[in-house]
Amino acid sequence: MPAGLRDSPLLRAYYRLGSLVRELMKFGVVGSLAFLVDLGVFNLLLHLTDKPLTSKTLSTVVATTVAYAGNRTWTFRRRSRSGVRREYALFFLLNGVGLLIALTCLAVSHYLLDFTSRLSDNIAANVVGLVLGTTFRFWSYRRWVFLEGHAGSGPPALSADLPPRS
Repeated sequence: MPAGLRDSPLLRAYYRLGSLVRELMKFGVVGSLAFLVDLGVFNLLLHLTDKPLTSKTLSTVVATTVAYAGNRTWTFRRRSRSGVRREYALFFLLNGVGLLIALTCLAVSHYLLDFTSRLSDNIAANVVGLVLGTTFRFWSYRRWVFLEGHAGSGPPALSADLPPRS
């Protein structure tokens, strides 16, 4: 690696924040997949029924199952395991708070502001609600579900692999 690149402040910051950066990137990938599941199920249910809050609740339950599996097995795999039952219950509880954030955005848009089109419902639930809910989820999953520590499996953290200076 060229010395100039190795001394880059961005590279140093990346290695300093190593596990957080990797977790955040993986969380984004898993979240994107769960979002596509959520979006697809939400719009399918909206097509079948005229109940946007019920549709969002059901689509979130399906997407949460996908997200838990991805986050446990990939995003936070290096963190301590405290039991699937405990993690799954906390994950769903905290995801429920994220759902309430999205539902609040949807309810305000749909019922208070009277923006009742499918586009408006999607923007309220899947843009505004998603940004606010995702921020809460990442913070809370790291804090309460996937606890600090190492699972004892897998390769060492990338931050330990910083190439030596020459």
